[in-house]
Amino acid sequence: MKATILSIAMMLIAVVTYAQDKNKKVTFDVNGRCVMCKERIEEAALNVKGVKYANWSIPTHQLNIIMDERKTDAMKVKTAIVAVGHDTKELKATDEAYNSVHPCCLYREDNSDDGKHHENK
Repeated sequence: MKATILSIAMMLIAVVTYAQDKNKKVTFDVNGRCVMCKERIEEAALNVKGVKYANWSIPTHQLNIIMDERKTDAMKVKTAIVAVGHDTKELKATDEAYNSVHPCCLYREDNSDDGKHHENK
């Protein structure tokens, strides 16, 4: 009887521990400038299977995501983001992907933070 109760308790602890690890909050830098960049970056992140939430901040260039670690990892999200033309610290978008973004979104030449006057066109 004692062994059965101990076994059930151990299984319950394992299940609870496993369930708590499935959602992970991750933050990393993504280059961009404006509202159009924000929409593009967040959409790219959300299109990765396992990403449940994505919010990119124009002033800080920080992307906050919540993802299911059983389905994806941060590098897959970064790969999706560079595919749409935005650099991260670890990965750089190809020139073709970078040049495909709207001209106001080109951030490599000009490091000024003028994202406030960019509008979604």
